[in-house]
Order: sequence, then C-alpha cells, then structure tokens
Amino acid sequence: MKLFILSFISFVQYFSIIFTSSADNPSVLLGIDQIENENFSILEGKRVGLITNQTGVNSKGLKTRSVLFNSSKVNLVALYTPEHGLDGDEIAGKWVSSRVDKLTGLKAYSLYGKTRKPDAKMLKGVDVLVFDIQDVGARCYTYVSTMALCMEAAAENEIEFIVLDRPNPVGGDIVEGPPITDKWLSFVGMFPVPFRHGLTIGEIASMSVGEGWLKKNPKLTVIQMTGWNRKMNWTETGLKWVQTSPNIPRAESCYYYLLCCIPQHVPGMFSGIGTAKPFQSLTRKNFDEANLMEVLNSIKLLDLEVEPFSGKSKDFQGGVDLKITNFDNKKLVSSGIRILKIMFDDLIKKEQDIFLVENKYSMNLLYKVFGSDQIGNHKFLISSIDEILLNWAPHIKLFKANREKYLLYR
Repeated sequence: MKLFILSFISFVQYFSIIFTSSADNPSVLLGIDQIENENFSILEGKRVGLITNQTGVNSKGLKTRSVLFNSSKVNLVALYTPEHGLDGDEIAGKWVSSRVDKLTGLKAYSLYGKTRKPDAKMLKGVDVLVFDIQDVGARCYTYVSTMALCMEAAAENEIEFIVLDRPNPVGGDIVEGPPITDKWLSFVGMFPVPFRHGLTIGEIASMSVGEGWLKKNPKLTVIQMTGWNRKMNWTETGLKWVQTSPNIPRAESCYYYLLCCIPQHVPGMFSGIGTAKPFQSLTRKNFDEANLMEVLNSIKLLDLEVEPFSGKSKDFQGGVDLKITNFDNKKLVSSGIRILKIMFDDLIKKEQDIFLVENKYSMNLLYKVFGSDQIGNHKFLISSIDEILLNWAPHIKLFKANREKYLLYR
C-alpha cells in the first residue's frame, strides 16, 4: 500500500455575517479545481467512477460530474451516490434507489439502499474511484462512512482511490465531544474520532489509511486545496454553500448540527428538524421549560442565547430555542450535552421518564451517535456535566496528538 498526498502548489460577529458567499472570487481552490487546472492529467487514460452528489461542485459552482463528463481528457463511466441521493433531497435514513443521471446519462449507483459498499459488478470497468462530496465536520454524518466503504472496495478490487479535498465547514482547529468505543462503531460513526474531529475529508482518508482503520487500504491520493487554513469559517473561503442534506440548508447549520445532533437522538427529543430552523431548538413532550430557562439564564452558556421554545404544539410544549452568537465557539458539542443534562436532571427530580421511546433500535441509535452507551447508564445520569467533560479530555488530547502527522493544512 502506498499513500500519496499531492499538493498542487477574526471571525465577524454572528449578526453581521450571513453564511452565504459569492463564488466570483473564491479565496480557496478545491481539489476539483486543482485537477482541472492540471488538465486532468491524473485521470487521463483511466476509466473513472465518481462518488458524488449535489455538493460536488468546483469553485465556480459547476457540478463535478459535468466538469469531468464534458472534458475530452476524462472517461467518466459511472456515478455512486451516498445517503440523501444524487440531488441531496431525500430525508435521513430513507433508502435511495439507483437511477440514470439526467446530466450525464450515466448509471448512478446508490450506496444507501440494498448495499452501502460497491461490489465487483458495480465497479466493473472502473480503473479509479474519485470522491468529491462536502462533509459537515461531525462524526456521525454518513458521507465519511460512504467514503470509507468505497476505499475498502477500491482496495479489494485493485482500483486506485482519489479524494478531491474540500473545507471542513466548521473549521479545522477545534476538536471536542465524546469519543467513540469500538463496540459502537457503525455507519453513523465508522472511525474512532471525537464527535467534532476538525479534519477535512482528505485528512480523514489519510488518517484512516495511516492508522489502519480500514479492513484493507487502497492506493490513496488526496488532491489538496489551496488557500484554506484551519481557522477559516465558510464565509472566508469565498465559496458558495450547497445544501448537503435537507436539514443542513446553510453553512451555519453545520454548527447547529454540532450543538443539537446528539440531543436530537435521545428518544422523545425534538430539535427542529423538518422546520425552517433545523437543529436550533431542544424540546420534548410534556416538558416544563421554566426550570430549564432558570438554570440556563443563571449559568449563561458561552456564545449562546436561549429563549423559551417558540414552536409549541400538542406534541412539544416545553424547551428552548437556541441562537449561536459566536461561531468561534469552542464548546458547541459540550453545550448541547450540558443543556440535555439539565433537562435530564429536571426529569429525574420530577420522577419522569427520560427516554420516552425506550426500544432497542432507538436506544442503540443514540449510543452509536453518542459513541457509547454511557449516555444511558446510571453513572451518566447522576454525574455532573463537568465530570462528563473531564472524562472526554484524555481521549481528545490523544486524538489531537495522533492526527498531527495527517494534517495537510495549518
């Protein structure tokens, strides 16, 4: 196995920033831009399979599959798509069928249906697999898992693998959140990284090969970006945001995802998914928000504003709406867990059920997303939030040390 890394070559306050940007003068050039500028020499003479969706675009906003298909230097022969489908409009968890892509006329094989790993038949006639999909920077987002399984399939079928790198939209400097134990590695957390890992998709691919996280390693090439650094927020890249899935419509949604994704998976909790403000609230059935608001107002969470839940209905009456006031916040994941823990404490005090739908599937999904079954055990429920965060610290420290040699950007 060989690993090739190719290099072709303060944050403004929340209320004055809109997380959209013009691609007219991007300060960051993506992996796809780099191979385009090199006249696709790395792909010339090879039959190319492209793993992509609607987020696979160059810095001008042109779809990667169109750019490759329309080049006389590239022989694009097949497409492969992750969860949410080729256009990114399918809801989370819904199986997606394979279909013919209208743009290219090529078969788009679904990797979120009967199979999540391309088999030999799907890879027949392919010399190189190219991955170009935008990630969101959270461990449980499944695009990384699709990449991992495709890397294994490439190795098993003696196909080289190329990652066209893209920014981590929540930056690459901050690492936080619960670790994941081997028992709970799954499609919603395939690699042993903290919930907020601070890696680009190319860096994750490199680390997975170097650390032996895959069953078999492919010949990997990562095409680096130029102009990106670890402290950048999305606006500073000059790139236009493309909705990654129905509940991540804006670049700022990635930060709210870090804040509320784990609490959202607690059976009975609701975080606004399916509304105009996904992952921007926390509520549950039959919950009295008075104590929660009192506690949150007294501790004043860093860089977060909280208001009583505004979307009350017969199902969800009590909780909080959340507004991030500084996207440089280094404790978004832990703030979400802190709010959740306050809600748990209130329910325990009132002798109410914490998990409203305590079946095996829903609890196992929570454990997979959180990274362990710690969140459902007695020790977690009686521990203080500071004790819980202290338990994460050595894992984060070790990960940051281990990831250092795989960082492609500073």
